[in-house]
Amino acid sequence: MLTPEAVWHFPVQMWDRVLSKVNRAVVFMDDTCAEVLHWSTGGAAALFQAGARNMKQFSSFESCSDSEPKAVFVVSTLLKGRTVDTMKDIISLSHLQYCVVVTTVSHSLHLLANNVTADVDGAPVFEQFEDKLCEWMGDMNYTAEVMHVPLTFAPVSQQLLLAPAYAPLFPLLPPDLRAINAKRPEKKRFGSLLDVDVPSLPAELQIEIKSLAAALNAMFEATGTREESFAVGHMSRLIAGELASHPQAKNRRKTAPNKASIIFVDRTLDLTGAVGHHGDNLVEKILTVLKRLPGHVTDVQVDMQELTSVQISPYSQSSVAPGCLAQTQSPAAHLLWETMLTSKHKEAVMAVRRQLVEAASKEKLPIKMSMGRVTPEQLCSYAQLFRHNLGALESHCGVLQLGLATAQTLRHPRLSRWDACLAFERLLLQALGDAEFPVVLRQLLPLMKPREGGQDSGSASRFGEDECGPDELILLLVYLYSMADEAQPADQEDAQEEELEKLERELMGALTLAITREMALSPLLQKLTGCTQADELTTERVHSTVEDMFQTLRGLSHARDHLKQLRRVYTASDGVHQATYRPFLRQILEEVFHPDRHECPDIEHMSGGLTDFLKTGFSMFMKVSRPHPSDNPLLFLFLVGGVTPSELRLIKETIAALKPGTQVLVLSNRLLRPTDIPDLLFTMQRLAPDIGV
Repeated sequence: MLTPEAVWHFPVQMWDRVLSKVNRAVVFMDDTCAEVLHWSTGGAAALFQAGARNMKQFSSFESCSDSEPKAVFVVSTLLKGRTVDTMKDIISLSHLQYCVVVTTVSHSLHLLANNVTADVDGAPVFEQFEDKLCEWMGDMNYTAEVMHVPLTFAPVSQQLLLAPAYAPLFPLLPPDLRAINAKRPEKKRFGSLLDVDVPSLPAELQIEIKSLAAALNAMFEATGTREESFAVGHMSRLIAGELASHPQAKNRRKTAPNKASIIFVDRTLDLTGAVGHHGDNLVEKILTVLKRLPGHVTDVQVDMQELTSVQISPYSQSSVAPGCLAQTQSPAAHLLWETMLTSKHKEAVMAVRRQLVEAASKEKLPIKMSMGRVTPEQLCSYAQLFRHNLGALESHCGVLQLGLATAQTLRHPRLSRWDACLAFERLLLQALGDAEFPVVLRQLLPLMKPREGGQDSGSASRFGEDECGPDELILLLVYLYSMADEAQPADQEDAQEEELEKLERELMGALTLAITREMALSPLLQKLTGCTQADELTTERVHSTVEDMFQTLRGLSHARDHLKQLRRVYTASDGVHQATYRPFLRQILEEVFHPDRHECPDIEHMSGGLTDFLKTGFSMFMKVSRPHPSDNPLLFLFLVGGVTPSELRLIKETIAALKPGTQVLVLSNRLLRPTDIPDLLFTMQRLAPDIGV
């Protein structure tokens, strides 16, 4: 029987194929592959243990020395465009005699990218590229190898595998449908996103979807798995359909000994859970307030100065290498990370303190025990006990990194804004069912005007630390609009339309003013406006960005309109119970593991062949047993567009309540911070993801 552990070890097995090639070589690796390596084997240490001489960034500004004749390139992109140019630059600046190129993109997709549709023998694209490598090295007798290895998934936890290469992939929205239709003849335009098929998408997005399906097929091939695919949402249908019709998958399913179900779910069907601050999860807060590791989508930088004798100042941080959350070498740290990821905030903080105390006691350090509330000062004092004990520091480095990450989050000034957002979300949730939507939306206007004299003279924002800044205001707008339609009676919508348009114009002006008054731009505002410095902003540029934002916001509440049963995530107050948010994922799991095993019309089974097709046809006039997601011992949940840490806990707790002992493994293309959602919604890169071409 297939187990989550077997799937979890699949990325490590794939890296073993790469490690067999790196002996005595300089390894050039792009950011995406470096992030997967970081979570899979602990990073560069695995390369050096396998005999690599050095590891460098995949950049035109890097090269090998005269005494380094061998190079290994590991890339997550097609061997086209920028990738080829960078590789040529590196080789031209070096004196190589042996090149190995590892790409995560299969040969069949290279054929598609080169507009080759006919069946071909061998791997002509890779063979031609080997000749190019020899040509760049300066001698056709030198050695060149090009190979495909699916280095796609990063085992972030025992419950979660991420695919960082597909982080930009996000379900399409109404503005994307308009962009697709603009390039089609009028008579062939699509009526809705449900009508859009893969061939009608831009070439880059087609390759992205097919590449993801190929990566999933490779994982199922390696683990001997026959999957039954199900989909909820239009983008999920496209990916599940590609996986079901994958040429190699048909042969695999005939002989695979293990069975599993995989349900693809569009992130856009529940944005409320992604932007909300109700998750009560420590890791979600860590990801939100700490800076990302450079080049990484998921992991963050942990300031390690407190474990050194370096004098702490604003300029000393760059002199000490940062810590991180990925802890693959220490069993104690790995167990602590699992606890932090899937426990409530209070339980996770208590677990961090307990691990630090146990580590200090094991090393016989002079620890002063204290009970009661865990404080960041307390955690830091425990970590600092290890400062002058090199052996203890090395033995417990993983636990110390997680401990410092927790302490730095708990004392971070932005954490008070988290609490402010949570309080306001609760008020808005109750107000949605009691008042008309414009009345509820108007409550955001006062928040967009910072208190006079309320700003900290050392702060980069005009808003106080306990106020909602522009980032938080945008999150609150997404939170409200994602539930607006189902919280209001349909007969009131037309009457409210004129009032809503007038209010939206007021909100646009107020938000524009709030953004232009910022003295430093957050990463989210930089992406939304395209400006890196506040003095680059103009009122016209910001207002145009905000107008586009509201155009997208209006379509968010209609994301579930096509569903027949799972159409609501908002439950209004009935006078006895308060209004509540019902997570979409919980509703799906309740349907999947319902004792009656009835079919949910919104969880669509994607046909994997002629047999399933015939069953679907016969079911129109006779009773036919069709596959059900709960049929198999292992269930994969693939969240297309990202999953939050609090949702991982939700899945774990829901499964334990509905069907204890069931094995569930979550797959996704990113671990979400709340501010990731506005970036994905409003930056309009969904139709043209960066695949290195």
